[in-house]
Amino acid sequence: MPEETESEILKKYGAKLKGRVQIEDVGVPSDTEFSSEYRKFREESISKEANLYEKLCNSIEKVIQIKSKPEKTEELEKSIEVSHLNITPTGVASFAMFIASSLVLIAILIGVSSYLIDPENVSVFLPLTLVILAAVSISPLTNIPNYIANRWRLKASNQMVLCILYIVMYMRHTSNLEHAIKFSAEHIGPPLSLDLRKVFWDVETERYSTIKESLDTYLETWRNWNQEFITSIHLIESSLFEPAEERRLQLLDKSLEVMLEGTYEKMLHYAHDLRNPITMLHMLGVILPILGLVIFPLVGSFLGGLIKWYHLAILYNIVLPILVFSLGINVLSKRPTGYGESEITKTLQITKPYSIAIFLGTLIVLIGLFPVILKLIDPATDIELKGFGKLLDYRNPAGNPCGITDERCTGPYGLGALLLSLFIPLGLAIGIGTYFKIKTKNLIKIRNETKQLEKEFASSLFQLGNRIGDGIPAELAFGTVAKNMEGTPTGNFFRIVSTNIQNLGMSMREAIFNSKVGAMSSYPSSLIESSMEVLLVSAKKGPKIVAQSLISISNYVDRIHTVNERLKDLLSEIISSMKSQISFLTPIIAGIVVGIASMIVNIIGNLSVLFQKQAVGQEGQIGNLAAITQIFKIQDIIPSYFFQFVVGIYVVELVYILTILSNGIENGPDKLNQDYLLGKNMFSGTILYIAIAFVVIILFNLLAGGILKATQLT
Repeated sequence: MPEETESEILKKYGAKLKGRVQIEDVGVPSDTEFSSEYRKFREESISKEANLYEKLCNSIEKVIQIKSKPEKTEELEKSIEVSHLNITPTGVASFAMFIASSLVLIAILIGVSSYLIDPENVSVFLPLTLVILAAVSISPLTNIPNYIANRWRLKASNQMVLCILYIVMYMRHTSNLEHAIKFSAEHIGPPLSLDLRKVFWDVETERYSTIKESLDTYLETWRNWNQEFITSIHLIESSLFEPAEERRLQLLDKSLEVMLEGTYEKMLHYAHDLRNPITMLHMLGVILPILGLVIFPLVGSFLGGLIKWYHLAILYNIVLPILVFSLGINVLSKRPTGYGESEITKTLQITKPYSIAIFLGTLIVLIGLFPVILKLIDPATDIELKGFGKLLDYRNPAGNPCGITDERCTGPYGLGALLLSLFIPLGLAIGIGTYFKIKTKNLIKIRNETKQLEKEFASSLFQLGNRIGDGIPAELAFGTVAKNMEGTPTGNFFRIVSTNIQNLGMSMREAIFNSKVGAMSSYPSSLIESSMEVLLVSAKKGPKIVAQSLISISNYVDRIHTVNERLKDLLSEIISSMKSQISFLTPIIAGIVVGIASMIVNIIGNLSVLFQKQAVGQEGQIGNLAAITQIFKIQDIIPSYFFQFVVGIYVVELVYILTILSNGIENGPDKLNQDYLLGKNMFSGTILYIAIAFVVIILFNLLAGGILKATQLT
């Protein structure tokens, strides 16, 4: 008789048993069907950016192969495993080196081209910037899998409370861990659902022989990140071996309690530790950079034009936003698990109004670019504004208005051009804000109704469970509870179910889950959907089991809601501070700084023209004027038009980054709420900045004009 391994024997007799034993319909797919969906589900769950990154790493690895250090390789392998990326550490290191080498090559080409075109005026700023960028980018590019893994952990950890809730809900009436994990994976969204599918996939591909072995291996990846999740799963596993029903239910309740208490304790420490990073972020990202902008008009003048407006743009519109965003992501990466919000976007069609947003944004930005466009067409064209100087005010090095053939004109220095520049950040904000506002307009209404339903759902489930426990059939109990809660979202939900059963003759499952008229189509919520699934499955075991299941779910939902409110209370002070920065402090500070800077530029510009005239007319009498004119050169001053251009875009970027950070701290990775807040804050924050900047620019320029007239310099 040939020798057979243990796995072969299990397969042989398992196949025979499958043919003879009818598996109970528990509302979850079979092992093979469930695990075979992993690849497709992975492709849908991984973002487009991550998919593009995979393709680039794999393509570059075929051309060049760069090995990373052994300890770095081990770290990357763990991150790649966590984030489900189909790449290797060699591909990651090769990609980073390829990008850095490409930047150095581009820097060399720009430097050589600049020398060949004009050997006397070779600009080393851009080549040097690219070389520095190449040097400092190697480490961040190599750590991209770590960043993706941290973001993955943040999203997954925010779903863990619901994951444990769904497993416990299911196992109260059916003590089967495998089906409970499937049930949880079906009702939570990615990324945690993808992790749970991977557990089954690893068994299906024979990487592990049992579900428990695969699950325990997966739990080890959370050893240093979420010990409460591991403990809760182990308690759930222990309940399988308890002969006494009472003891089994106690262990299930204990697993959820451990998860909730651990969540609260970690969030308490996080809230305490959050004050210093947020203060530092506020100072380094908002206060110091914006206040520091005041000195740049003077610095540009005193340093002989060494600092140009595009230097400011690189610093404030590229480097600083990346720094602030990195600090914010670091703060979010330490956020512990929370209570995940309902994913309604997976069941509803999302409108993406790209064309409207791009059209509006581009149209308004073009108004702001009018001074630059007009200079390209005819630099001599200008319009006189009564009492406020010229509209554009381009000047040559002598301080005189530009002629048609002037190629060395600088500006625009005019007040009109400065005010027109306000349309540039306004256009960006309206374009971005319109996109997110239209995208979330309908979804947020459904979301708010669904959240209200979830708040009331615990008490309604308790009533439903009591009615069924009193002997009323589940089909009739829906109508009874609907009358008691008439006028509320919960009453409407139960009324739809009751109407579908009584008037349309539907089964209870069809009345709830029918894609056209089912109650779930009006209130898409994973929590409610899973509760109704438990009701349908437990209904097969009798009204007593249904009543017990619904009452226990009611208690669980109440406890989760209580912990969630306590978590929000812990973070309330920090969240309110961040919201005030977004909607009030940042726009006001930036608006005042732009007004002050425009006044300084106005005064320096007028002094430049005055001293040059005085130096020409009184050359023998005032010997120091020649030296003064070397300090106040009109071509060395950063035009206030470009100064506001840089500040305005920085304000838009800050509002965007701080909104993402604020939402992430308060709600975790809640994409729908993030998009809604972006649409809201882009309008309110930027329009406040525009209004403040407009008023302050007018007032301070009038003040500057008054000062110059009072001193008889104009």
